[in-house]
Amino acid sequence: MKKTIKSILALGMALSLFTGCSAQSNTSNTSNTSNTNNNSTEYTIGINQFAVHGSLDNCREGFLLGLEQEGIIEGQNLTVLYENANADGAINSQISTNFVANKVDLICAIATPAAQSSFAIASPANIPIIYSAITDPIAAELANADGTPVGEITGTSDKLPVERQLEMIRTMLPEAKVIGIMYSTSETNSVSAIAEYQEKAADFGFEIIVSGVSTVADIPLAADSLLERVDCLNNLTDNTVVSALPIILDKANAKKIPVFGSEVEQVKLGCIATVGLDYVDLGIQTGKIAARVLKGESLASEINFEVIEEAAFYANSKAAENLGITIPEVLRSSAKEVFDDIIVE
Repeated sequence: MKKTIKSILALGMALSLFTGCSAQSNTSNTSNTSNTNNNSTEYTIGINQFAVHGSLDNCREGFLLGLEQEGIIEGQNLTVLYENANADGAINSQISTNFVANKVDLICAIATPAAQSSFAIASPANIPIIYSAITDPIAAELANADGTPVGEITGTSDKLPVERQLEMIRTMLPEAKVIGIMYSTSETNSVSAIAEYQEKAADFGFEIIVSGVSTVADIPLAADSLLERVDCLNNLTDNTVVSALPIILDKANAKKIPVFGSEVEQVKLGCIATVGLDYVDLGIQTGKIAARVLKGESLASEINFEVIEEAAFYANSKAAENLGITIPEVLRSSAKEVFDDIIVE
C-alpha cells in the first residue's frame, strides 16, 4: 500500500511539472506571437512633396532612412505612395485628396505648401501629418506660439541661420552694401525669413531689397530687375524660386553678381557659398518622429515640432573662381565641404 501511495504521489508531481512546463511554453509562445505581430505590422504612407529640387529630394531620402532606422522599411512592412506637385497649388491639393481616398496611415508633407494643403484636407479624416522643411511652422499656422501642434500634425523646421549667413556674406564680400532676395509671395516660409533678414541686415552693414513673384514664369523678368540694384543675391529655401535657380544663376553670372545659397544642393548648382543645413539629416529626424506616430508611441498632437540646429559652411570654388572671388581661408578651413565643379541640370 505504501508503495502504491508513493507511486501515486510521484505520478502527481510529474503531471504537475509537465503542466507547469506546458503553461510556461504556452506563455512564451503567446509572447513570441505578440512580438511577431508587432514587428510585422504593415503601413501605407503618402509623401506629398511640393516641388522637385535637391533639398526636398534629400529630405525625402532622409525621411525614409529615418523610418528604416526604426524598423519601418519600404518593400518589407511599408508601402510608400509618392507624389510631387511640381510647385503647382492645384496639383498639391489633389495629391492630398488622393491620399485621403487611399486611406493612408500617415502623410509626410515636404515643404510648407504641401503641409498646409495636407492638413486642411486630411484632418477631417484623422490622418496624422508629419511635415519637413518648414521654415516657420507658427507663421504657417501649423503650430501654436508655444510650439505645440494645432492638431494631428507635427514635424521638423529648416529655419535658416540668418545671422551666420549674413556674417559669412560680409566676410566674403567686404565691400558689398545691398543684398537682393527673390521670393514667392504665396510662401509664408519665405515671408518669415525675409522679415528676419531685414531685421538683422543693418547689424552687418547691409540693405535688403526684395522682389516678389507669383509663379516660376515671373522669375526671369524679376531677376533682371533685381540684378540691376544689388551687389549680390541671397537665395532662400523658397520652393518656387529654387525650382528656377539655374535661370537665376545664368543671369547673375552674366553680370558677375554672386549668388549665395541657403543649403548644400544650391551650392552644388553654382551658388558660391552658404551656411546651411544638411537636408538628409533633417529628413532622418523627421522619419524618426513619423515612426513614433505609426507605432502608436505618441500622437502627432503630443509632439512639438523640432528644429535642426547643425548648420555648416559649404562653398563652390569653381563658382567663386568664375566671378573672381577668393574664398577666405578663415571660411575655407572650417568648411564641411568645398566643391570644385558645378552641376549642370
